Amino acid sequence: MSNLVPEGWSESKIGDAVLSSKGGVSVNSENRPKIGGEFGILKTSSVYDGRFIPSEHKTILHDEVARAAVNPRKGHILFSRMNTPALVGQSGYVDKEYQDLFIPDRLWQLEINQQFSSKWLSYILRSQKVVKSITDAATGTSNSMKNIAKPNLMSIPINTPPLPEQQKIAAILTSVDEVIEKTQAQIDKLKDLKTAMMQELLTNGVGTKQGTVDGEGYIPHTEFKDSPVGRIPKSWDVKSFEDVFTLKNGVNKGKEFFGVGGPIISYRNVFDGNGIYDSMLTAKVDLTENELNRFRVNYGDVFITRTSETADEIGYTNVYLGTRDDVVFNGFVIRARQKVELLDFEYCKYAFQSYSIRNQMRLNSKFTTRAGISGESLNRILIAIPSRSEQQSIAKSISSIDLRILSLSKSKQAKVLIKKALMQDLLTGKVRVKLNSGNELSLQASSYTNPS
Repeated sequence: MSNLVPEGWSESKIGDAVLSSKGGVSVNSENRPKIGGEFGILKTSSVYDGRFIPSEHKTILHDEVARAAVNPRKGHILFSRMNTPALVGQSGYVDKEYQDLFIPDRLWQLEINQQFSSKWLSYILRSQKVVKSITDAATGTSNSMKNIAKPNLMSIPINTPPLPEQQKIAAILTSVDEVIEKTQAQIDKLKDLKTAMMQELLTNGVGTKQGTVDGEGYIPHTEFKDSPVGRIPKSWDVKSFEDVFTLKNGVNKGKEFFGVGGPIISYRNVFDGNGIYDSMLTAKVDLTENELNRFRVNYGDVFITRTSETADEIGYTNVYLGTRDDVVFNGFVIRARQKVELLDFEYCKYAFQSYSIRNQMRLNSKFTTRAGISGESLNRILIAIPSRSEQQSIAKSISSIDLRILSLSKSKQAKVLIKKALMQDLLTGKVRVKLNSGNELSLQASSYTNPS
């Protein structure tokens, strides 16, 4: 059926739909005088998976270069002609005018022929078949950068429905996108709420416990004290890492030992936060029995990233909350095991994300080719410690937000899968969009014709 097209559709090429394709400004030393007008140049990362989210850097350009530069235009498509192998061919639909931004030379702006729906074409550029064609057409000797020539892009074949059907397909997929975006907006709001809640609770606590008519409640703290970590409730204690934990570096073996064997906690597991559970452990390492005993992980062990590209990302923490007895940990992280159980294990998911501790992590890190923090530096970090019951209440409050975020994230993923299936069905014509007598949309199985 590869040579058949849905009934009423025609065989076309991307070039048939593109009226013009303009490249952006080249930002080089010749175009950047020491003085002159400052302009916003889009980053290539502004286009991804059909979305255009303006992200820019400022630069000074010669006036004549600026006058010849191209602005993103409403209804056009920005296409990444040169990028890393994974990102070359990414595109984004422009939904409004941008007069104060310029397109870089690694992007093309595609103006679409009026006989085609630009929104429909933006989905076609992300369809499974076209993405593969773009990937196959991209060239380049470097593993870090690929490029697609304009004739190669324009010659990629597509099956084209009549314009009204293009518009209906685009409308359906756009409505699904809008639902996904609204779900993501809810997730983002909850993440902001979580950040604010953590800063408040990890600094001021929830208060002292009391009995109420409805059960257990809390009275907000009224007495505070100055401490080495800032102003904290009077009843809280302050201890150093060295007082609370014993530290140990993780497994460091050759590459040939990884990929088989038992589960190992990775840098990513720690960096992602919110607890480490057995289902998350995908990395493996082959160890001797002696090595397993040396690096074995216990429930409640805290892990800290000890190296990163920047100081801002150093010293991220997470806690193991799984049940296996054969888990070990990677050499890029440090294990912190409590000497005496002062910190609730669930509380440990959040305890080290306060501004005070994050700031101490940055100040105690060192930078050569990468940022790093040592066990000696970690031992100097100071921790504010509430009562055990207050720790549990703080963890419970923050966890309630995490559960809502998780629920919405699962809902969003389900919608993304629905959209993927719809794109495959609608953009190939496997399922047709029709208007019934009541002017309502309906979906019908397709029939095929041989265009020859």
